[in-house]
Amino acid sequence: MTETTYTPPKVWVWEQGNGGEFASINRPIAGATHDKELPIGKHPLQLYSLATPNGVKVTVLLEELLAAGHTGAEYDAWLIKIGDGDQFGSDFVEINPNSKIPALMDRSGDAPVPVFESGSILVHLAEKFGAFLPKAGAERTQVMNWLFWQMGSAPYLGGGFGHFYAYAPEKWQYPIDRFAMETKRQLDVLDQQLAKTTYIAGDSYSIADMAIWSWYGQLVLGRLYGAAEFLDVESYTNLLRWAKRIDARPAVQRGRMVNRAFGDLETQLWERHSAEDFATQTQDKLDAKDSAPD
Repeated sequence: MTETTYTPPKVWVWEQGNGGEFASINRPIAGATHDKELPIGKHPLQLYSLATPNGVKVTVLLEELLAAGHTGAEYDAWLIKIGDGDQFGSDFVEINPNSKIPALMDRSGDAPVPVFESGSILVHLAEKFGAFLPKAGAERTQVMNWLFWQMGSAPYLGGGFGHFYAYAPEKWQYPIDRFAMETKRQLDVLDQQLAKTTYIAGDSYSIADMAIWSWYGQLVLGRLYGAAEFLDVESYTNLLRWAKRIDARPAVQRGRMVNRAFGDLETQLWERHSAEDFATQTQDKLDAKDSAPD
């Protein structure tokens, strides 16, 4: 490990390739880098995403809506390979000028409605179908409190702790310690809340649970950054109980698979166009079909 004192210049200049594992897709300017049309399927809801925690939030909600009987929540999910820069294609940028997954096009009305930012997509869908978000009052406010907590807190976990612990070109103690401290503080916030409630915002399962589980639930279940032991996640007993409870839901298990292009092949469903795809279109089955003799 090397550490040197850095004196910032008067005007920052971008040094390409100086950003760790994701340097090839990070840049200090916005906008499309190339023309690329996005596919459009048969359903009114068109999702363009990848099964990162932010992507998982939305696919879990969609699968939960379908499991609850909201047939209008049928959707097409298309894989966006952020490592290849798909999020900088012209059609994607038209939906989300910020070039981040997930992005949703709701074509159920008279005119298509682009929806971006995962929290906004959750609220849009929950309000559209009247599910997993109370309509008014203190219960709704509490769900929104925790949803916005997640949106504001997770960048410290992902872009802070996750980057410096798992993805930075070198390990530096100062940023790892700084963001590990903040991550553990956030885990303690959740653990103390879940000592009082069954779900994050009270006694009912909501979009706040889906949003927070996708990041912090998967973290304590050992699925993010290989950091479970480092962060001593077993000590957050209430949080771990809740994370396992959410993880056992069939709709959550399906939602984790959608637009997943990493991990065990049987967990990867690159595209999702119907419920049957979970049984027939996972990557292990597609690979076996491709390798089968004619």
